[in-house]
Amino acid sequence: MKLATIMHNGARRIAQIEGKVAQILATPSEGLGVVSALRGPASGRVIVEEVPVDTIEFLAPVPQPPRIFGIGLNYADHAAETGREPPAIQTWFMKQITAVNAPFGDVEKPCVSDMLDFEVELVVIIGAEARHVPVERAHEVIAGYCVGCDYSVRDWQKATPTMIMGKGFNTHAPFGPVLVTADEIADLDQLRLRCYVNDQLMQDGCVADLIFKVPQMIAHLSTAFTLLPGDIIFTGTPAGVGIARNPPVYLFAGDTVRCEIDGLGKIENKIVDEVKATIIA
Repeated sequence: MKLATIMHNGARRIAQIEGKVAQILATPSEGLGVVSALRGPASGRVIVEEVPVDTIEFLAPVPQPPRIFGIGLNYADHAAETGREPPAIQTWFMKQITAVNAPFGDVEKPCVSDMLDFEVELVVIIGAEARHVPVERAHEVIAGYCVGCDYSVRDWQKATPTMIMGKGFNTHAPFGPVLVTADEIADLDQLRLRCYVNDQLMQDGCVADLIFKVPQMIAHLSTAFTLLPGDIIFTGTPAGVGIARNPPVYLFAGDTVRCEIDGLGKIENKIVDEVKATIIA
């Protein structure tokens, strides 16, 4: 199954994607988006309307996730290009909820930095509340998979050991365009990830090269705290990021970044300059 959270007739809705057709479901779209459809009664998955896919606006599959987790250095080639050894233990950071972005939304280049970088990643969406999940049962808590880009502000990232500032800027966590359930994927390990900047291939990796596999990540996280429906996990990026190139390649207004994963689709973001404005609500 491929599910999307979309805007349709001015309202947020859930749609099942079948080829070039978006089947609008009766399920109301809450903050958990597509996870609500999977967790709710079958009656909520009744199709009430069909529209062409190219007429809809895709939103993040989970517009308001409880949390966004990211793992660092989870591909050996990426660790090597940054001059570090592959980690012996999982290293996690948090991206902020305000970083959530639509799969085709604009991404802001912060006004405080010229070191905006790209990282194509497989994204896992959690579908059940879970604690102390053994590796062999991790599949039971996964709602599905999608494409993500972990945009990173490198100077802010390197300024603190937690990386939380450089990973958490607004708009810097686009993911989607659809949640793809596991039954649609013959072999997760064989999926390839690619990132293009202005149509130039920058990253080309394979899920099989993850140091810590998806079940290991779920087991590790759930040992410390309860995973919640709608939690988002960015699983790491392969080699080819901008900071590791000679000379470094950073993103500026007008650039376009396209990330794609076999079988999961693609997301594409235009880089725009942040408009600095004081907001106190």
